[in-house]
Amino acid sequence: MKLTAVFVPDDESGYTAYIEEIPGVNTQGETLEKAKINLLEALNLVMEARRSLAEKDLKMKGSLIRKHIKEEIFFA
Repeated sequence: MKLTAVFVPDDESGYTAYIEEIPGVNTQGETLEKAKINLLEALNLVMEARRSLAEKDLKMKGSLIRKHIKEEIFFA
């Protein structure tokens, strides 16, 4: 899966950043590099939260199947 990271220069905060394909994954950073680091952290936090919610939901329904996929991020 390829994800698109968008970085928007901001005079006050440096850069705001978000991932187009995943609502809720957004952040900011004083530099482009810091914004990239923060965006990866935001992505990990959102994915962990969603995984946890999905596991709870599936456990209530009975069975759980987990498969790992490789994530790729394309920095636009």
